[in-house]
Amino acid sequence: MKATIWHNPNCGTSRKTLAILEETPGVEVTVVEYLKSPPSADKLAQLYRDAGLTPQQGLRTRGTDAEDRGLPTASDAAVLAAMASEPILIERPLVETDKGVRLCRPQDKVHEIL
Repeated sequence: MKATIWHNPNCGTSRKTLAILEETPGVEVTVVEYLKSPPSADKLAQLYRDAGLTPQQGLRTRGTDAEDRGLPTASDAAVLAAMASEPILIERPLVETDKGVRLCRPQDKVHEIL
């Protein structure tokens, strides 16, 4: 099984999720450090759609200026554009497999798509 994780190596939850993926037999992991290689707004829209989330639910508010900018109540397009241009606004980690997409907070949510 192939798995892609949008990863921030400075995040403990992201590191724990990556460890689960790496320790699961048969999982081929692709790691995307999204702060260095941010996904496009279209890719983010697809990830959130496949995860059953709104872009606002995937918005990182802790440690960002998202609330000051009104992003939690902004349109989907505005949130996705902000995330694509400033990837620190993306809550992490997102994991995609053939079985779906999960925002893995807590990290054990990754088991739902393995």
